[in-house]
Amino acid sequence: MEHPHEVQLALWKQLLEATRHTEWGRRFDYRTIRNPATFAERIPVQSYDDLKPYIERMMHGEKDVLWGGQVRWFSKSSGTTSDKSKFIPVSTQNLKECHIKGSWDTMTLFYHNRPDARQFELKSMIMGGSLERFEPHPKTMIGDVSAVMMQHMPLVGRPFFLPDVKTALIADWEEKLELLAQAGAREPNVVMIGGVPTWTLVLFRRILEITGKEHILEVWPHFQVYIHGGVSFTPYRKQFESFFPSESVSYQEIYNASEGYFAVQNDFSADDMLLLLQNGIYYEFLPMEEWRREFPRAIPLWEVQPGKNYALVISTNSGLWRYTPGDTVQFTSVKPYKIRITGRTKQFVNAFGEEVIVENTDRALAETCRELDAIVSEYTVAPIYFKNQDKGGHEWLVEFTKAPTDLEHFTTLLDKNLQKVNSDYEAKRYRSMALERLRLRTLPSGTFHNWLRSKGKIGGQHKVPRLSNDREYIEEILEFIGLGV
Repeated sequence: MEHPHEVQLALWKQLLEATRHTEWGRRFDYRTIRNPATFAERIPVQSYDDLKPYIERMMHGEKDVLWGGQVRWFSKSSGTTSDKSKFIPVSTQNLKECHIKGSWDTMTLFYHNRPDARQFELKSMIMGGSLERFEPHPKTMIGDVSAVMMQHMPLVGRPFFLPDVKTALIADWEEKLELLAQAGAREPNVVMIGGVPTWTLVLFRRILEITGKEHILEVWPHFQVYIHGGVSFTPYRKQFESFFPSESVSYQEIYNASEGYFAVQNDFSADDMLLLLQNGIYYEFLPMEEWRREFPRAIPLWEVQPGKNYALVISTNSGLWRYTPGDTVQFTSVKPYKIRITGRTKQFVNAFGEEVIVENTDRALAETCRELDAIVSEYTVAPIYFKNQDKGGHEWLVEFTKAPTDLEHFTTLLDKNLQKVNSDYEAKRYRSMALERLRLRTLPSGTFHNWLRSKGKIGGQHKVPRLSNDREYIEEILEFIGLGV
């Protein structure tokens, strides 16, 4: 926090020195790179497809490819509708000095915010994924990053963890969910839970079915904190508050992706996170105007400006070099460096120059729900293209936990609130000259979960895509429930 640039420069040097002898280090002659500017000039920004041939060789047991030695663990990450999976190397250094260190950072900051913390006295529950062997080279293990971390959980933490690691790593998600619910229903001393909001809510509903209780605090009276990440918590907050009707329950956001443990909320009164600069990751950032260029130019940490949207570019202690995970962030502060996740480089709607991002839709929806006492469980948005003499617009598919009394009023207010948080959308909506008011369709309860299940994308890190610049997701969902397009 106090010496961010010095820390990042020292880390950058360590990363290059550790990999000079690797195939990648020799290819780009790491021995002659003296500063980050030369590093950025010499090595292009990399996509997963660029690194995939190297990663596949590492999965088959080759040593000294992108990172020194042999990497045995790989985090599996996949898109919502695509069958194509990404396999992210998790070296021993990355596991210990990034992911596990990030977990300790999270606990440290929780104890700092909550002197009454009881994490190392009572029980905590993590909703994670599973592991499997890579068939062509069985010494290689693949799975969700949460599962890799659980497999390597420090022994000091295991007595405070619910359920046992074997149960936590079960591959069948629905079987595991039931076992988690049964264990949670029997254990009154749960003080913390971590997981993606979507599936955590499914767990809570099942626990209440089993126990017959009104809310989760009747089951877990000592509960203190829900640790969340992966998607914005804004649309889910009201639902969680109904499960935990107490101001003594904290919500701590973390930013732990397959590629690394990037940030953690250090102040519970603010909605941003502290960027972790000493956890094995050297950061660069792509300004929005660079996202779709063939040869994008990234800037170093010391050139970022608060309030602008950037795509992450990372170089890590697992061999990801100038790699783009696809997440977008906005700095809220540079002293210290603090960020908010604003979305994904591929999750936006900009069919008409409106540049709507996930943060915009989350904020507009949360404000509308607050004003009209509604609760939304899931949603997705796509453009409606110009057709004949019709104007374009946006279509929202929304699943309500608590529907508004007047859906027409809700739709109008949501459109106005979206204009308030995005001036480009407001300009296109002026007198409906370019865009019509958004259209909203309500979906039956469980639609999004059932759709994900039909794609084989149930549990773990699988999430509903919030925004898309085409109609693929929306038309597929509508067809799935028989509404056509």
